Amino acid sequence: MKKVLVALTMLLGVSLVNAQAFEGKDDTKFQIGANFQENGTGIVVTYDYGMGENFSIGAASSYLLGVEESIDADFGNRFDLKVRFNANLGSVMQMPSNVDVYPGLNLGLKNFGGHLGTRYFFSDGFGLFAEASVPFAKYKSDDLTLAEELHNQFVFSIGATFNL
Repeated sequence: MKKVLVALTMLLGVSLVNAQAFEGKDDTKFQIGANFQENGTGIVVTYDYGMGENFSIGAASSYLLGVEESIDADFGNRFDLKVRFNANLGSVMQMPSNVDVYPGLNLGLKNFGGHLGTRYFFSDGFGLFAEASVPFAKYKSDDLTLAEELHNQFVFSIGATFNL
């Protein structure tokens, strides 16, 4: 039993050493997770492609499954699609190679905004992410209905991230 425990510890240690959060040009990441915001929860999917040593571009899409019944939210209110730019700063901040911190900008169907996220990889292909985003400029500046506020407010996402 002791030999099995030592072997398992060594194997996990090696997999953590080899985990890379962001490798630069041509690195690809896929994320899927839960999306939390006032009056709704849903799913979020992101894809990021490394364009250089410390930046990537990508896309994000989210759909709210759980919306307060009192809000008359149709498909257009529940769905959002964004293009995004990330500054991958894990190496700049001298973080361990399996950690990435990425502030960025996004341009979506509802607004222009920013996000701040972090990724932690347990192995070369799998990790966890957490991301917060806020709108800087909304396309509709009048008083928004509760349905129009969806995706137009502070949003927190958490989930799994994968190296492709």
